[in-house]
Amino acid sequence: MSTAPLLTLNDGYKIPAMGFGTYPMNDQDAETAVQAALLTGYRLIDTAASYGNETGVGHALKTSEIEREDIFLTTKLRGAEQGYDAALKGLDASLRRLNVDYVDLYLIHWPLPEKDLYVESWKAMIAAQKDGRVRSIGVSNFQPAHLERLIQETGVAPAVNQIELHADFQQAELRRIHARHGILTEGWRPLGKGLMDNPVIMALAEKHNRTPAQIILRWFIQNTIIPIPKSGNPDRMAANLSVFDFQLDEADLAAFARLEAGNRLGGNPDTHSEE
Repeated sequence: MSTAPLLTLNDGYKIPAMGFGTYPMNDQDAETAVQAALLTGYRLIDTAASYGNETGVGHALKTSEIEREDIFLTTKLRGAEQGYDAALKGLDASLRRLNVDYVDLYLIHWPLPEKDLYVESWKAMIAAQKDGRVRSIGVSNFQPAHLERLIQETGVAPAVNQIELHADFQQAELRRIHARHGILTEGWRPLGKGLMDNPVIMALAEKHNRTPAQIILRWFIQNTIIPIPKSGNPDRMAANLSVFDFQLDEADLAAFARLEAGNRLGGNPDTHSEE
């Protein structure tokens, strides 16, 4: 069994270099999948209040033989619970559903600029971090302007920004801003859509005697981006995690750079709404 190496966040805590995603699983499916993922070697488990599966994830953690302190647990604040007091109540509700005393990483799920509550939510998360209910705090789907405003108004940079990121949507400008502020990039939907059949990816898979998914995930690792793949298949879980024993060379990385197409698949953070 292999586990991912650790990366250091800007607050000093360490996070595994690959995570396991649980969207859009229900409680029962999430419990089964997370149990299998932990047995496979995953130590970063990613969920969200809006996924509706925190209870299942919590059950998986409680029944696992892996010690709680060896698991890095992420959840996210839903849109309906943005605002200072509401965010603290939302965190308490997530902790109850997960049946844990703290989460390792708490993220604002979407900026929801039309609500204009993400700065107040961020201030609440800073307070929650100080009282120990959260170890690290971050955001998800935040654009450059949202990040700059958070930092300017609070003086606290997120530890993580979890964003849509795949080979044909590489978010280079946003990643440069992350690097400037010491924000680690996590990528959701890392395998994209149709990329496993892309001729460039398939050629690299043949060259390295790996699966297309492993080639894609290795690109994330070499760019210090934490991918959050999801799968209910234990064999695929293990294959996804087995990407720490080979290297893409300069020509491979150049081939990836040419795949950029601005192909956003999910919601636009400037207009996306979420309850």
